[in-house]
Amino acid sequence: MSANRPPTVRRRVGLVAALVLALVAVLAPGWISTGSVLALVRVPLEAVVVVVILAGLRRPFARRSVSILAALVFVATIALAALDRGFRSTVGQPFNVVTGWPAVRDAYGVLRDSAGPVASVALLVLIPLAFLAVSLLLARVFLRITDALRRHRRPAAIGGVVMAASWIVLGLSGAQVVPGESVAAADTIHTVVEKAEQVRIADADQASFARASATDEYARLPSSALLTGLKGKDVIVAFIESYGQVAVQDAFFSVGVDDVLRRGNAALAARGYQERSAFLTSPTFGGISWLAHSTLQTGLWIDSQQKYDQVTAGNRLTLSRAFSEAGWDTISDVPSDTGPWPIGRSFYHFGTELTSQNVGYQGPPFSYALIPDQYTWAYFQKHELAGPHRPLMAEIDLVSSHTPWTPLPHEVPWTAVGDGSIYDPQPDQGLSPSEVWQNPHLVQQALRTIS
Repeated sequence: MSANRPPTVRRRVGLVAALVLALVAVLAPGWISTGSVLALVRVPLEAVVVVVILAGLRRPFARRSVSILAALVFVATIALAALDRGFRSTVGQPFNVVTGWPAVRDAYGVLRDSAGPVASVALLVLIPLAFLAVSLLLARVFLRITDALRRHRRPAAIGGVVMAASWIVLGLSGAQVVPGESVAAADTIHTVVEKAEQVRIADADQASFARASATDEYARLPSSALLTGLKGKDVIVAFIESYGQVAVQDAFFSVGVDDVLRRGNAALAARGYQERSAFLTSPTFGGISWLAHSTLQTGLWIDSQQKYDQVTAGNRLTLSRAFSEAGWDTISDVPSDTGPWPIGRSFYHFGTELTSQNVGYQGPPFSYALIPDQYTWAYFQKHELAGPHRPLMAEIDLVSSHTPWTPLPHEVPWTAVGDGSIYDPQPDQGLSPSEVWQNPHLVQQALRTIS
């Protein structure tokens, strides 16, 4: 008997470990979404269903196939929960399985700029490997539990009935350990229903958007009737990335930002200028800024890459095209661009495109910000505004305040800007993105300093 005890003990320990792993895997989405480990103290309906199905299958091949499929579904649910949490913290909404994939690509671009190409590529390789490894491990866990249940059918049946009854009672009672998370858990089912609803809504929204974008009443106006109140005036639309209502209200650094704005307003007033401000609701938050640019340019509510791709492939009248047709010279100044921007000409109809490659900048890059905003303004003033010129309309997309907010360029005397080489020592004077983004407080401090 003593000779058989070690294998029996190992088998029991292995079974307990398998049960714990299965429960953690199935309940992990709730843990991820709430951030509370108490979300693991729930009864998962899906685990009961999967184990019952596996126990009822006689063929080993069928059991293996179902266990692998179930494991893939559960691990995919965990990945979607992680994406939902990441998207809520950055763009204020859950990940959309229809329209959210371009944002994942762009997030990788920010990661590459912040952490460097080696770390970002390593992460890109490790994520699918981890997904596969965890799926295979979870499949083995389900098979281990199923084998034990098949050896002990009567206790297993009683346990299954007890868990199912407990789930029903807990669900009817509405019991919660973590606010917003029922003890009667069904994370995978909820995720499938939610993502299916996203698909339905996205289809209906896309159809509605197609109808709205087909109506373009301003396109029928003659050029002589466009923008008549601005004749002879230069018009500049400047986007200051990563800067909005959140910076001036209810943040620990809002007082400092407000002080900068007050001093700037006083300086403008001393030179005879007036300033007015108001809040506009943006179709995006925390990223994907070109959706906001195109919304302002077209008058359409463009809140997804899918809509952006659809409208920019068409011929809708844009603000810059209206200025062009009414006799203005039109300029796009996008210092983050490193090459041609086809949509700038084909859709926005900008006559001149300024990028990081054609403005004579010889200074250092500042992480994502290839050119300091001060240089952008100095170049634009000297080469586009200073001499005699036709009325111009320009869109300038500034980048110094763009995440990761470090290292930041410091203002130099305007007469000393030159070709930008004066900024050469500055990147080494600030923390690198990889250092700052390890600490949320440092991230907030970096955001504060852009003001």
